[in-house]
Amino acid sequence: MQIIKGAGTAVAPGSVPGEYVEHIRSDQLSAGTYLIPAGGVDDQTPHREDEIYLVTAGRARVITGSGEADVEPGDLIFVPAREPHRFVDVTEDLALLVFFAPAFTGRT
Repeated sequence: MQIIKGAGTAVAPGSVPGEYVEHIRSDQLSAGTYLIPAGGVDDQTPHREDEIYLVTAGRARVITGSGEADVEPGDLIFVPAREPHRFVDVTEDLALLVFFAPAFTGRT
């Protein structure tokens, strides 16, 4: 068992705005925190893994290859492997818990 205190918050362990910080990794799953400050730019490219985001703070718009929507705390977003996606119009500091399956290996 492993417990990460403060994961998914603006003060998550090791977190820096605009950066993804991994907290847990196994062969089949990894999880971390991704922070985007208000007005910030999300320049990520598609990943090789399925991905789930849980919005824990902030507001923004997510744009994917299959649609777009406004997101806020409590929203859960699934992005299949290799689908282009990014967060735009970040109006409040955005904090996301991110889960990759299998574990994150890098961008495509």
